[in-house]
Amino acid sequence: MKKKILFVVSLLFGLMFINAGLNKFLNYMPVPENLPEKMMKAMGAFMEIGWLLPLVGIVEILGGLLFIIPKTRALGALVIFPVMIGILLTNSYQAPSGLPIALVLLAINIWAIVENREKYLHIVK
Repeated sequence: MKKKILFVVSLLFGLMFINAGLNKFLNYMPVPENLPEKMMKAMGAFMEIGWLLPLVGIVEILGGLLFIIPKTRALGALVIFPVMIGILLTNSYQAPSGLPIALVLLAINIWAIVENREKYLHIVK
């Protein structure tokens, strides 16, 4: 049962990151109108750096794909983790209304890392 729950959660998590990554290239999701001013300035700064959003988009797509596949989930969790930290910090300082969702996503990512901890042991040794 635990494996099934982890797979469903991982599938949804991975699809969410694939969607977010694709949106950075295709811009199909509208920007919410009620974003805080700080967040609008931050997004403008990210867009000024021409290579940053495509890089994050590629990492999100790749990490999401890896996260969905059980055999590569450990690698996907590591690939997505820095992006998750960025999401958490952005929501902490720029748009606190998104913090609950960011914390849930971080918990899912940490859960996947903990579930795959034996795969990381040889890296640490």
